[in-house]
Amino acid sequence: MDAIQVKKQAFLKEAGYFFQNASVQADEGDLQSSAGLILKALDKERRARGVGPQVLHLIKTR
Repeated sequence: MDAIQVKKQAFLKEAGYFFQNASVQADEGDLQSSAGLILKALDKERRARGVGPQVLHLIKTR
């Protein structure tokens, strides 16, 4: 597995952790904390999709 895949998997693992904790918080009735954890998880998923070379960085002249 290359470095990009490792980084992507790390972000997805963190997202899973946040989603799992959000579920626990929701089951306990703490919807405010659950919502915050869901937002954190969604941010980690977004970051996982953004890992890798970006097109603008490849075509930009220096």
